[in-house]
This record gives sequence, C-alpha cells and structure tokens, in this order.
Amino acid sequence: MKWMIISDIHGSLDDLKKVIDIFGEEKMDRMILLGDLLYHGPRNPLPKGYQPKEVAILLNQYKDKIIAVRGNCDAEVDQMVLDFPMRADYSELYIDGHHFFMTHGHLYDEDHMPLLQSGDILMYGHYHKPIAKKKDGIVIFNPSSISLPKVGGKSFGVYENHELKIFSLEKTLLQSIKL
Repeated sequence: MKWMIISDIHGSLDDLKKVIDIFGEEKMDRMILLGDLLYHGPRNPLPKGYQPKEVAILLNQYKDKIIAVRGNCDAEVDQMVLDFPMRADYSELYIDGHHFFMTHGHLYDEDHMPLLQSGDILMYGHYHKPIAKKKDGIVIFNPSSISLPKVGGKSFGVYENHELKIFSLEKTLLQSIKL
C-alpha cells in the first residue's frame, strides 16, 4: 500500500499535474488531501498556474482514490464542484495498525493537539513547511505545500511500509520518519 499526501494546492494546476504524474508513475493507491484545494486565500499570493476550476476537474478524475479534509481557504461552495467529500475538519484512518489523524492545521496542529495517544500520527498542512518528527510519542507530519511553500521547496508526502516520507516535486527525499 502506497499513499500520497498532498496539502495546500491553492488552485495551482501546474503543480497538481506534477504530483498527479508522480502518483501514476509510482503506482500509488490513494491520495490524502489535507485542505486548501482550490483557492489561495487573502494572505497568499496567486500561485503559478492558478486555475481552480481545472484543479477541481482534475481531482474529480481521482474521486475514488481521494480522502480529503477541509482547509481554511476551502468554502462550502467548493463542495459543489468536487465529486468527493472535503467538508470535514478532520478525518481518522487506521492503516497497518497505525492511527492517523488528518486535518488541515488551522484548528489542530502540534501546538493545539487533538486527543491522541503515544504512537498516533498527526498529519496536517496549513503552515507550508515540511515536518517529520516525534513529539511526546506522537508522530507529527506536515508534507508542506505543492504550490506555495514558506520553507524549502514544493513538496508532498508518501506513506508506505510503516514510514512517512517528504519528497520534493523533483522526487528528491527531504525527510522521513519510521512509525
């Protein structure tokens, strides 16, 4: 099982096409979207290739492979153009015996933790910076942004074989953590 983790697309069709190509090339099984899918919000610059309508069309082609949560730039109206649910503030998955708590990061993050136990995984975006570490026995994972990184370059995450990894869009390994 190989899962891609994407956050903060912010309507960038160019960057989404790059990660979708990687998704296919690497024969990944699922795509976790950690929010801020279509719009850039008032605090962010317009990303290169900003085409939110086309981003929705491309994502909808993968609707049966997507698990998504709502970001602070996602609006209720966005759900009208998306063929997969993305209105929940968080989602939980149990994969390979691991408990994953997935959220965007504007409500829960490493400084505002949900109720998790040692060994659980908190995955979030929002801050546009890559993080793969343990804090008080909990794995903290942020794949950063594929369109508007604030630290480092554009990146995405991968879960495979009890390990979380962060890769640049050029497929260079940036960080990893064993679960």
